[in-house]
Amino acid sequence: MATTTLIAVVSVINGMDLYIATQVSNMGSDGFRVVRLAMIGSFDAKKYLEMQRRNPQLTLEEYEFIREHAKLLREIGISAGRSVPVRYGATLLEGVQLQGVTANMGILSNIQAEIGRHITDIEDTHRATVAFIGSDLREKFFEGLDPIGKVISIEGRPFRVIGVAKKQGSLMGQSRDNFVWIPVQTYFKMYGARRGFTILAKAIDQEHFHQAQDEVRALLRAYRGLGPKEEDNFAIFGSDSLVEVWDQLTQVISATAIAVVSVFMVVGGVVIMNIMLAVVTERTHEIGIRKSVGARQSDILNQFLVESVVLSGTGGAIGVLAAWVVAILVRNLTPVPMAMPLNAVVIGVGLSAAVGLFFGIYPARRAAQMDPIAALRFEK
Repeated sequence: MATTTLIAVVSVINGMDLYIATQVSNMGSDGFRVVRLAMIGSFDAKKYLEMQRRNPQLTLEEYEFIREHAKLLREIGISAGRSVPVRYGATLLEGVQLQGVTANMGILSNIQAEIGRHITDIEDTHRATVAFIGSDLREKFFEGLDPIGKVISIEGRPFRVIGVAKKQGSLMGQSRDNFVWIPVQTYFKMYGARRGFTILAKAIDQEHFHQAQDEVRALLRAYRGLGPKEEDNFAIFGSDSLVEVWDQLTQVISATAIAVVSVFMVVGGVVIMNIMLAVVTERTHEIGIRKSVGARQSDILNQFLVESVVLSGTGGAIGVLAAWVVAILVRNLTPVPMAMPLNAVVIGVGLSAAVGLFFGIYPARRAAQMDPIAALRFEK
């Protein structure tokens, strides 16, 4: 049980490490976002409701103001999204993530085109009906076909496919390839900009990452007329924020796991000690015979220590197998990422063997110190 718990927790942490690394990779080490609402760290329902009341939506005027005045950004763009049905011919795909994006979204999101190209500034300015699609749509609609130039329907409106993104796979049980990008001005023409959007930005380099965030914060505060003592009525977060929050959460998970595993280890060790004491009692006569024919105390001690280690190590191996099954089930049936690292398996089995060795010392010493005459006379 202790081994299963240990490996399961390590697998969750490792899986979430991959998730955070992927999110950081998408954002880039020099990238950050400006949004209306964001809770970085522990969730506070009261504060979140207050932010909903106080924080206005970002506006295109604010975006243009930041783009014109920021000196520490090499890229800045916007993205707005919603879930829509997409059709090609007789095939309908529900729940596709539609995003209206600026032409530089490929750079801002680190998503590359596998075939075709990204949206251009001219297409955005002229509100062109073009689409850049994820690989899920290509597989559903265009298997064995060249998708470039084909026309798909987004909520009844025709869009010409100009490119397909490289496959990204799934994360937290959700596909990262079930999306379609259209020019953001086309998106606003269809749905309006009142529901808000996200501003995405990249600093000129990693060294100016924090200064770039401070510059954008200062510009937006100045545009909104916030006083020195007034809180931000928007949120800025970057890859470092995600890593910092995850590190804090990992510390809590690890501390809890250590406490739980320690209890399980002690209980398991006591069980092993009792089993070995019973084995020593059952084999008292055998110990007497071995001593009478020349076995030394060290031979008896090593024999029972090895048996104790094998017993606990076998239990650890069974725990690893159980943890592996749990990891597969959780990964396939829930959105929680699970990735079992090899070092967790080695640590789990090794720790189980160490517990067996420690708690096997007393039974082994008791067996080794038996008087051979008394042992031979022992009857069950």
